[in-house]
Amino acid sequence: MDAEEKKIKCLVWDLDLTLWDGILLEDSEVRLRDGVLDIIRTLDERGILQSVASRNEYAHAMDKLEQLGVAEYFIYPQISWNSKSQSIREITEQINIGLDAVAFIDDQQFEREEVNFHLPEVWCLDASELESLTDKAEMIPRIISPDARQRRGLYKSEIERKKAEEHFTGDQNEFLSTLDMVMQIHPVTVGDLERAEELTVRTHQLNATGYTYSYEELLHFSRSESHLLLICELDDRFGRYGKIGLALIECIEKTWVLKLMLTSCRVMSRGVGTVLLNHIIRKSIEADCRLLAEYLPNDRNRMMHITYKFAGFKEIGQEGNTIIFEHDGRTVQPAAEYVKLITSG
Repeated sequence: MDAEEKKIKCLVWDLDLTLWDGILLEDSEVRLRDGVLDIIRTLDERGILQSVASRNEYAHAMDKLEQLGVAEYFIYPQISWNSKSQSIREITEQINIGLDAVAFIDDQQFEREEVNFHLPEVWCLDASELESLTDKAEMIPRIISPDARQRRGLYKSEIERKKAEEHFTGDQNEFLSTLDMVMQIHPVTVGDLERAEELTVRTHQLNATGYTYSYEELLHFSRSESHLLLICELDDRFGRYGKIGLALIECIEKTWVLKLMLTSCRVMSRGVGTVLLNHIIRKSIEADCRLLAEYLPNDRNRMMHITYKFAGFKEIGQEGNTIIFEHDGRTVQPAAEYVKLITSG
């Protein structure tokens, strides 16, 4: 693994002889291993999510995690008699991240090899590496923004939203209307730059080009008269989603080029990417500017290709591997009735 290229977004813990010092079914008085609480807290503060894949009785293991004061740190815990690879796959699907952004730590070589065989993208670690875990480059994010420090809380809110959706009778739009969503789109300020950089680094599925930009580059764009750098935030009745979208437009004379368009995977089902794109389309029409968009296809971001097509863009050429789209200058999809949009700049 190239630590400079790959950073871990979620660490999945085994329990017996890894998180705690014994086997729960044999000893109900197991205790956290030395240093584990500090590791959990450190990773949480860095914005690295944590979960559990354990062969145990669910209620018994969760009760023990509660007693030990760490249950709150784990999202979508998978405690059953299923294979570890199946449990990890379930966790990644619930969180909506790629397997290559996941690490798994277990004391048993058999379990690590089973995961490696079925999910070779997952980084497997021996429990003997606990002491050096937080020093590993893969476990040190490039940026730790305020949103990152609150990431677990943001996901906890999302779990509550999913529960509400599961119990809701009606279609998707009707449910979204009950969330009282408020979306703000505004030019990036200095206070947004850490999160803006983090978004370009972390977002893959809903990033039209996959470009990443440094803090210094984003600072330059935010001050440039020939660029428009927008960030969007989302809230609803369950709480904050945080800063979840970013767009970079290069403005040269009467032509705008959408160089970067991304939204967090956490809001994929909320349609906010379309809201952001429609806002940009309206601004380009108001400015009487031709609107182009770059799209660099990869194995994850096909959704962005579909988004552009539905929004009135058509392919007009290609530069290397980058596809160039042009908006027809007319198509503006109706505003989403379930989102209150607040814009500035």
